[in-house]
Amino acid sequence: QVQLVESGGGLVQAGGSLRLSCAASGRTLSSCSMAWFRQAPGKEREFVAAIIWSGGNTYYAESVKGRFTISRDNAKNTVYLQMNSLKAEDTAVYYCAADMSAQVTGWDSDYDYWGQGTQVTVSS
Repeated sequence: QVQLVESGGGLVQAGGSLRLSCAASGRTLSSCSMAWFRQAPGKEREFVAAIIWSGGNTYYAESVKGRFTISRDNAKNTVYLQMNSLKAEDTAVYYCAADMSAQVTGWDSDYDYWGQGTQVTVSS
């Protein structure tokens, strides 16, 4: 079992920045991939970014490329999502997810574990 706990959400003005954290516990993450998804009101959950834990390769949705950065801290077993130049359309609940087979896909059904989510609201 893997437990994921997100933090760092909040209210920010358009153009501002936030850093989300996802602390993982329960199993080693050395052979997994970690991802961030988001879900806006009335919309389906969508892929935002992912990182393969062992090699550090990163992947991004086109809508956030150049503005968001995913990273990990091995010592803290934590994944981060640095979000810059935030827009109103980035408003959503952001979820952290883990795929224990280290695949990176944009399909939420491929991920094994999920956090509870953290709200990000960007005011325009």
